[in-house]
Amino acid sequence: MRYSRLFLPTLKENPAEAEVVSHKLMLRAGMIRKLASGLYSYLPLGLRILRKVEKIIREEMNRVGAQELLMPMVQPAELWRESDRWERYGKELLRFKDRHHREFCLGPTHEEVITDLVRGEIRSYRDMPLNLYQIKTKFRDEIRPRFGLMRGREFIMKDAYSFDCDYEALDTTYGKMHKAYSRIFERCGLDFRPVEADTGSIGGEASHEFMVLAETGEDLIACCTECNYAANVELAPVRVLADKVEPLEPGWDMEKVNTPGKRSIEEVSIFLGIGPDTLVKTLILLADGDEPVAVLIRGDHELNEVKLKRFLGVEELVFADDEAVRLITGAPPGFAGPVGLDSVRIVADQCLETMTDFVIGANEADAHCVGVNWGRDLPRPEFADIRVISPEDPCPVCGGGIELRRGIEVGHIFKLGIKYSEAMGASFLDARGRKRPIVMGCYGIGVGRTVAAAIEQNHDENGIVFPVPVAPFQVIISPVNVKDSDIMEAAEKLYGQLAELGIEVLLDDRRERPGVKFKDADLIGIPFRITVGRRLKEKNEVEIKTRKTGDSIVVSRDKALESIREMLSSACP
Repeated sequence: MRYSRLFLPTLKENPAEAEVVSHKLMLRAGMIRKLASGLYSYLPLGLRILRKVEKIIREEMNRVGAQELLMPMVQPAELWRESDRWERYGKELLRFKDRHHREFCLGPTHEEVITDLVRGEIRSYRDMPLNLYQIKTKFRDEIRPRFGLMRGREFIMKDAYSFDCDYEALDTTYGKMHKAYSRIFERCGLDFRPVEADTGSIGGEASHEFMVLAETGEDLIACCTECNYAANVELAPVRVLADKVEPLEPGWDMEKVNTPGKRSIEEVSIFLGIGPDTLVKTLILLADGDEPVAVLIRGDHELNEVKLKRFLGVEELVFADDEAVRLITGAPPGFAGPVGLDSVRIVADQCLETMTDFVIGANEADAHCVGVNWGRDLPRPEFADIRVISPEDPCPVCGGGIELRRGIEVGHIFKLGIKYSEAMGASFLDARGRKRPIVMGCYGIGVGRTVAAAIEQNHDENGIVFPVPVAPFQVIISPVNVKDSDIMEAAEKLYGQLAELGIEVLLDDRRERPGVKFKDADLIGIPFRITVGRRLKEKNEVEIKTRKTGDSIVVSRDKALESIREMLSSACP
């Protein structure tokens, strides 16, 4: 490809609308353009990268025996009602009616469609295992689309669905897909971690997210420093140490003290001269609409809403507003406590079970209670692991250290079990002729998100630093003076030779200054740049620069091909 013929409208400045690195650089590098909120067009350079990721995905899916198909994006409402997700999925599901007033939605995912497809075709255990996948546009009506391709409304996704006779077979399929996903992200040249995760709106019995590690990631991951354990903090259990199981004897009598205007943990701690770990904060939440729950968390800890939902067995949790807090506790926000909440369910984090002489809100304005103890001053509530794991906690598997790292979710795999097959009547006859529900798995990869994550993880002050496997071109040739016939003849020859070898090469044949060409090459992230200029005229040499390291080597023109081939070979995982 010749640069002069490439539709590549680069920008010199960061667009004001862009917040994260990948969004800024993809706009600046002429890879995407915004149509409307959360909707983007892929320009030629961006599409080349997208297709490279898709190619890697297809190869690894085919390698584990998955078969590609293509399903409609428009889905009938009755399928979603069968699975009981039509109302429960929420406002992200874009619903509409056709001219005959029949209800449809734009598919955010395809569990219902694929289940409907296979229930009409699978009859016997002999028809399984079966694994089907597609690479297709999805739509989720995000309330606040942001970060470019990281959280758009329309996006390209690879989704696969497996069908097995039993859970043992599902475990085998799930393991194969887990390995396939690892190979996909390894081949894309990404630093990633598979982590245990919550199943969310997809549902099912277990899941893993594949996280690309990047400081700009929205998700927080708990990683062990000594073993391979990793989990999204939403799911990571907190391990109770043996030396903290037995509570200490109370040392104080409970006393109510005035704390005028001191509402926050920090304000109360400073006012009373104590640490935040001595306070117990009382959070009032409403479960599934209107059922109040008082949740007790140590002052220096953070509530984990996913864990709490699971413990309560509810679909929805929201924090009560100020008016509801007053109605439920009789106190203004900041002074709520478990005192006198006899008609409200109270759940406390497990670490509070052994606390003594702690501080709580007094359930009246400008007052707290100090020296509070279970049993003597308060009835013991329900205790559960309902907080976010912290670096001070041990690994839940081996007891080693925990570090929290940022990650970008690019893939998610689920053990669906019989959630959809049972609800939608997708069954088969086993070897004994018994009718049983099909056991399913679900496996997704955000294709555009993977491209964005690669940029978030690989960039510098000059632009994108693409890993070789997903770069739009592997090599760019930059002749410093296109008016010089000797320079252009050498550049053209190298261009033709590289292309014949199957190497993806871009020839920058524009009538631009060398500095402009070099800046653009760095911006769009091409791994290797061959500069044809003064050295050619003097010593028949060219310069090869590696984008990732910034290192340059000078080789004779005759050895340039061999050098590039060696560099590409060592750079591909």
